[in-house]
Amino acid sequence: MRRRRRVIGERGGEQLLHGEPHPGNVLTTKTGLLFIDFETCCRGPVEFDLAHAPEEVGEHYPGVNQRLLRECRVLVLAMITTWRWDRGDQFPNGRRLGTEWLSQSDVGCCGPPGPRLPRSPTGVTTWSSTSCC
Repeated sequence: MRRRRRVIGERGGEQLLHGEPHPGNVLTTKTGLLFIDFETCCRGPVEFDLAHAPEEVGEHYPGVNQRLLRECRVLVLAMITTWRWDRGDQFPNGRRLGTEWLSQSDVGCCGPPGPRLPRSPTGVTTWSSTSCC
């Protein structure tokens, strides 16, 4: 994880980010899409925000660094897996899902997790076993 943090910091330009722009934090209104839940705003590369969105979004974003996006997706998966052990976590079956995601991924390797995982509760699309290295 330290290597990922370093790589993400080195490769990405910094800008203001939502921090958790998964589909559950986007409302459809008469005037268009509206982001909500700004509790996790931060600064970093746009790829970190894109890592929370379905894969198709990153494919259509101009200039996205696909390798950095894969690194960010692994980091996001590690974050949401960790949240399942928070005592206050109210996600249904959260602990079971966290255990499942942890057992099916290898967040310590240099590439994305091994087996393809189910879509996470935050809308994060996960990856195939293709390595990014």
